[in-house]
Amino acid sequence: MWICYNKVMKVTLITVGKLKEKYLKDGIAEYSKRLSRFTKLNQIELVDEKTPDNASLAENQKIMEKEAKRILSKIPERSFVVVLAIEGKELSSEKFSQLLDQTTVRGFSEITFIIGGSLGLSPKVKERADILISFGRLTLPHQLMKLVLVEQIYRAFMIKQGSPYHK
Repeated sequence: MWICYNKVMKVTLITVGKLKEKYLKDGIAEYSKRLSRFTKLNQIELVDEKTPDNASLAENQKIMEKEAKRILSKIPERSFVVVLAIEGKELSSEKFSQLLDQTTVRGFSEITFIIGGSLGLSPKVKERADILISFGRLTLPHQLMKLVLVEQIYRAFMIKQGSPYHK
């Protein structure tokens, strides 16, 4: 278990858009339950802005700025912020686990992960990040990415524990 100044690390997920598919909700619920023995997982789902068909670049940027204001208002002040972005650094599961571990060593007791909506994230959100990470060059629906992220957070705790789950 990662402990920082006698506190268990808290994990917050900020995502844009409501999760609708039952199979994704079920998967996230299962990994959230598994994670509960290691950490408190706080999930914040923010409303995504409606994007008109054939929206202009300026309209898309305006939408991302509105979403950015909502995202930034939900980030705990002293949290280590990880933004998922396709241009981010790719990590193995072991390196991801080490990132979480090093975060506590650096004095953070909370880590916040951010997944943007269908248009991506405003540069303002990326600037607030302590690190940008990518789970590969593939584009995945943000709802599916949430499931993948929660599973990888669970895997990171299991790696730290030396569990055979990772093998």
